[in-house]
Amino acid sequence: MVENGVQLTLTSTVKNTGKKRINGQGMNGSHAKVSIHREKVFLVFQEKHESSDNVQPSNGQNQHLCTTCAKGHTCQSVINRTRQMRALIDAKKPYQAHSVFRHLVDEGHKPSLVTYTTLLTALTNQRMFESIPSLLAQVELAGLRPDSIFFNALINAFVEANRMGEAINTFWKMKHSGCHPTTSTFNTLIKGYGIIGKPEEAHRIFDMMGVEGSVRPNLTSYNILVKAWCDQRNLEEAWGIVVKMRACGIEPDIITYNTIASAYANNDETWKAEELIVEIQTRVRTSERTWGIIIGGYCREGRLEEAFRCVRQMKDAGVLPNVVIFNTLLKGFLDANDMAAVDSILGLMEQFSIKPDIVTYSHQLNAFSSLGHMAKCMKVFDKMIEAGIEPDPQVYSILAKGYVRAQQPEKAEELLMQMSQIGVRPNVVTFTTVISGWCSVANMDNAIRVYRKMRESGVSPNIRTFETLIWGYSELKQPWKAEEVLHMMQEAGVKPKQSTYCLIADAWKAVGMTENSNRANGIYALNKVDHLVDHHTVQRSEGDNKVQAFEKSNGQAMDSQSCSSFLQVTNALGSSGAVLGRIVKVGAFPSKSLPSVKNTSLPQRSF
Repeated sequence: MVENGVQLTLTSTVKNTGKKRINGQGMNGSHAKVSIHREKVFLVFQEKHESSDNVQPSNGQNQHLCTTCAKGHTCQSVINRTRQMRALIDAKKPYQAHSVFRHLVDEGHKPSLVTYTTLLTALTNQRMFESIPSLLAQVELAGLRPDSIFFNALINAFVEANRMGEAINTFWKMKHSGCHPTTSTFNTLIKGYGIIGKPEEAHRIFDMMGVEGSVRPNLTSYNILVKAWCDQRNLEEAWGIVVKMRACGIEPDIITYNTIASAYANNDETWKAEELIVEIQTRVRTSERTWGIIIGGYCREGRLEEAFRCVRQMKDAGVLPNVVIFNTLLKGFLDANDMAAVDSILGLMEQFSIKPDIVTYSHQLNAFSSLGHMAKCMKVFDKMIEAGIEPDPQVYSILAKGYVRAQQPEKAEELLMQMSQIGVRPNVVTFTTVISGWCSVANMDNAIRVYRKMRESGVSPNIRTFETLIWGYSELKQPWKAEEVLHMMQEAGVKPKQSTYCLIADAWKAVGMTENSNRANGIYALNKVDHLVDHHTVQRSEGDNKVQAFEKSNGQAMDSQSCSSFLQVTNALGSSGAVLGRIVKVGAFPSKSLPSVKNTSLPQRSF
């Protein structure tokens, strides 16, 4: 499709898997060599991206095209379905919006540009960026001319994918096609450079707005740029933007000040954040978010009394604390093991008629389970059930961790059955925690039994699961069993890391078999050698409507220690070990760490 001298084309290449991969002419002027089979393409989306209703994507021209759509008009069904898609996106249900689109096409209707723009938003919300070239192919085949709204949606998709090169190229494509960029266009680009940590580039885009005729920065533009500088902790530049916006007659709002206050708090200067808020609250009304920044900052700094004071101060400012504020404060005092203050906070929540949520209870459960105080933990759990809050997998993982700390792995395992009975599916953290419990009491038979149960349940193990098993066998002085876990990892498709081999080497060393310990290190060295030899290169996307996949060679030079281990292994390693070293490939190499019950703890909920 050619619009005002600008070509929007896509090409199709076939990978060795037999599946089509959609590519196209890049915005940088590059050209693909294989043309798309247009007569066979109507709707192309990967099967793996189908929604739960199992609607199959159309793979050919529809034989019963709507008569109105066939005449080149937009029928009422297309209009209604597009509105339905937008409503589903607004309701945070982009997968269902995607399904509505497929139904629309399967029923013989021709989507409008508005429909495709809405679908592009749904794909972006699902982070299905690899499907964007296919969508662009459909827009081209339909003979539709992209407008400013479509280009803005496309730029936003590339920004969300952290592909700023393609976002900028789309911006220039937009201008050359006769579509005028809007303030929203520039704001999206400014946000994108802020996300990837390039505030200077964000500032350059901001300055471009002054030469774009009718396009002028608005309050949102300034706020996005302020955030870009604050995210890099450059408060001087951020305040410079505030001065500039005031000079242009735009007054900062609470979002501006919240952004700067958050930067102070993240820099352990919460007192500056509070001074700022106190100073501006006569001009700008503060919010729960404002005070949450200050309270959270004081809690991170360990200044809990200051945080508690701010909760009381909120009332004087005419802002009532919400459950997020109390959860932040509660966690701070729980981490400090100040149970008297915890009781005061819970009492204060009642005074404000704030009902505890699952995060409130999870913080308490995590604090007690970390100490192995399961009697207190179960009292909190019972209160949560009485409050009508259904426990999720993370809550059960917290309980399992507590039983493991209390040296009661059998009770931790009982939780798996309880979860099954109420329809809550255990996750990898829950299973790994139970496994660690049996490992900690040197019962590897039960640990392996739970591992098998995990696989039968369809839950995929991760590196932590296997390193926990290796650690368990090491504690039991059975390094040969620890080494057999490598085979289990291979079967599960999980790649060992440097820490994995270090655990096995330590297991052999613990029983005085230094030669075998060197052999384990040698296997790691061999894998690094193989990693140097194995180079696979696939190109990645550079165009406005073309996605070229790209794999960089990840070879690394061997350090002196690895070279030494390699020399040892060539002299001492048996054939079976050499084969094993080449079977199990190594990815990234984190620092050595021994698995423990603590390592299996849950990530904290974010607020």
